[in-house]
Amino acid sequence: MTDRIPGFSTLAIHAGAQPDPSTGARVTPIYQTTAFVFDDVDHAASLFGLQAFGNIYTRITNPTTAALEERVAALEGGTAALATASGHAAQLLAFHAMMMPGDNIVAANKLYGGSINQLNHSFKSFGWEVRWAEATDPDSFTALIDDRTRAIFVESLANPGGVLVDLDAIAAIARSKGIPFVVDNTLATPYLCRPIEHGADIVLHSLTKFMGGHGNSMGGVIVDGGTFDWSASGNYPMLSKPRPEYNGMVLHETFGNFAFAIACRVLGLRDLGPAISPMNSFLIMTGIETLPLRMQRHCDNALKVAEHLKSHDKVDWVSYAGLESDPYYGLHRKYMPKGAGSVFTFGVKGGYDAGVALVSNVQLFSHLANIGDTRSLIIHPASTTHRQLTDEQKTAAGAGPDVVRLSIGLEDVEDLIADLDQALATIEA
Repeated sequence: MTDRIPGFSTLAIHAGAQPDPSTGARVTPIYQTTAFVFDDVDHAASLFGLQAFGNIYTRITNPTTAALEERVAALEGGTAALATASGHAAQLLAFHAMMMPGDNIVAANKLYGGSINQLNHSFKSFGWEVRWAEATDPDSFTALIDDRTRAIFVESLANPGGVLVDLDAIAAIARSKGIPFVVDNTLATPYLCRPIEHGADIVLHSLTKFMGGHGNSMGGVIVDGGTFDWSASGNYPMLSKPRPEYNGMVLHETFGNFAFAIACRVLGLRDLGPAISPMNSFLIMTGIETLPLRMQRHCDNALKVAEHLKSHDKVDWVSYAGLESDPYYGLHRKYMPKGAGSVFTFGVKGGYDAGVALVSNVQLFSHLANIGDTRSLIIHPASTTHRQLTDEQKTAAGAGPDVVRLSIGLEDVEDLIADLDQALATIEA
């Protein structure tokens, strides 16, 4: 092949995948095994000592999962990746590699409700603090950073509100403070946005959503951008200090621009254990092959549904960056010109009760707590995904009492509009 850099669709199909050397199988096999045989004692010792790459135990590495990791890293433009059991697991392992008790994360206040809970509550058990910045105001991040801040965390396209953040501006703040910029790119996927090109150092995904795309498998991933100097400040000892588990090896010194992915694997995944199954790696990798086709259809359908709802007499407002009247339209054109994504929210006249009635009366839309499926999905966040939050937190997260979230699928858009119309017609004035 020439020196030509493969295009996105080519990478989505071929990156990480080679014909199986022993059987000739063209599709990457499912290596459904717990462990792997060593060549000899010296081979085993080199693997356990990180002197050689290879497979020991599926909790740590697996050939099916390795192909998935290479594919996602290629699509995001990263140096390496680590697949995990879920998006939450990816967040846990990523911050575990950066944080010590007493450290803090400055996070955007427009995040998935489960992430808000994880940062607010579960992470307290590790002695980690979260400080909430206004996602749409880059200066609010600066005001919260101190000498114990170890990361800035945002979603490129926020769930559920469809809010876009100014990645370039926040990346500049992170660089000026010498801290890594971590971006959850789940809703956008690398088809619509590649955060590393806008200053992100680490990219996270819930692979369960659009990357897998079929609602049949769970997974997460950490992508190492290879852009952050983990040794410069001494604030990231898991990467910059000798590790007693590996005979004093300094991971950043040894592995360079993919040291973060290595640290998450051999210090986090090894001991905390949220490993993805080979079967789920296979299903997600298969889903990624059609990612560019699916994402474009998702976006095209979503724009048509949003335009229809904007003029509906029982809808108060629509928050979708693809609409020219939307306040985030300019950021959409800058960061995601191919489309504004599949997920958006709108407000039903009548508030909480009207939102509950709407989700109770749809017929084609599935009422469930997921996004990124081929099927169109609907949920009322205030009564489900965000119900653990206070009313103030719900509103701040874009999940107020009147909010309904849609994840627009791949069906004929006319059928989706008809289903929403009949369900809205059941709501009393």
